[in-house]
Amino acid sequence: MRMATGVNKAEVSPRPIAASLPESFQTVPIPGRGAGFWRKMGAFAGPGYLVAVGYMDPGNWATDLAGGSAFGYTLLSVILLSNIMAMVLQALSAKLGIVTGLDLAQACRAHYSPPVRIALWLLCELAIIACDLAEVLGTAIALQLLFGIPLVWGVILTALDVLIILLLQQRGFRWLEAFVIALLIIIGGCFAVELALAQPSIAAIAGGLVPRPEIVSNPAMLYIAIGIIGATVMPHNLYLHSSIVQTRRFDQNPEGKREAIRFATLDSSIALSLALFINAAILILAAATFHQAGRTEVAEIQDAYHLLTPMLGLGMASTLFAVALLASGQNSTITATLAGQIVMEGFLNIRLPAWLRRLVTRVLAIIPAVAVAAAYGEAGTAKLLVLSQVVLSFQLPFAVVPLVKFTSDRGKMGEFVNSTLLKVAAWVISTVIIALNLKLLADVSGLFG
Repeated sequence: MRMATGVNKAEVSPRPIAASLPESFQTVPIPGRGAGFWRKMGAFAGPGYLVAVGYMDPGNWATDLAGGSAFGYTLLSVILLSNIMAMVLQALSAKLGIVTGLDLAQACRAHYSPPVRIALWLLCELAIIACDLAEVLGTAIALQLLFGIPLVWGVILTALDVLIILLLQQRGFRWLEAFVIALLIIIGGCFAVELALAQPSIAAIAGGLVPRPEIVSNPAMLYIAIGIIGATVMPHNLYLHSSIVQTRRFDQNPEGKREAIRFATLDSSIALSLALFINAAILILAAATFHQAGRTEVAEIQDAYHLLTPMLGLGMASTLFAVALLASGQNSTITATLAGQIVMEGFLNIRLPAWLRRLVTRVLAIIPAVAVAAAYGEAGTAKLLVLSQVVLSFQLPFAVVPLVKFTSDRGKMGEFVNSTLLKVAAWVISTVIIALNLKLLADVSGLFG
């Protein structure tokens, strides 16, 4: 089967990633029929973690900190529901790539007319820039907190991040996955220590996991809730996952595809459970430390950094927070840059050198970040972080609807088409996302009307 990018998967020999991600397809071997569960799981594990890093990027930090300090544990339910939505949608994304051999962008290019797919591509590029903007700001803030580097210079230094990705990709896809998992362990470890120091109320956490009507009725709370959804269910991750699951050399028959779907779904669900822990940990930390002390105004990452040590009574509390932020920013860079390459090749069939595609994405994010950091300082960067996540949420329907439509189409999926129950669940998720966005638009229009 010839890919939309012009790469024949059967002709691709195992080698490191070069200019195009499809060149890494079918390069990670899978153990044979007699291999045990854990060997198979180890071979398939990886793509889910690459996707999961986008669910805990610095944009999540901004929305989770703002939500926890202002509203306590109330928005924990939004994080939980968003994560469940993400698990369902990422499972559909993986299934699309495994069954059809096309990523979501390629499927859109094959299905829609040129004007529609150009519009979808532009919307996706906007989401990628918004995501990369959050990573640029988060990394710059971490550099400022740890080393005293001014925000503007920190933003400019983030342009060098692309060199890390290029170096790892030249060594092979498994090296890239190992780097991501190592940073995830650092982030998770830092927050485990922070939560132990904060000693949050277990009863309050359990209560926060139950949705409340005020989340929708309170415009300020809804704004943060939409930001959390935008920061959690990342639209470009749907494109990314449908592509990178194809790096595994599974058997191209119904049995092999069924096994690949099962392990890919398990991989992404485990990885997203880690993302759930980290996102919840940020909000819980803000609720237990700031909201409980009456500091409901803490929304800037810098404020949280400066307040953690005196409020938790341990000198390393702030340092751990900043180290986790730096790891988060570095990790999330991979998501946006790989996704940018996938959507450009998939929608437009344009192949740019890997370094050039990454540099373009990063420069488009650096320009507004430098402008805001220079003009408004810390307060401006915090607002820009939250706004970037709301932009992501507005783009979600334009990625989710095609994904659900394609995976529910028997002509495209054959025996792997979504079951009736899964179709209903997927369309309910899509409807909830669209309804929440319309409600936010109405509230914002009312504020300016």
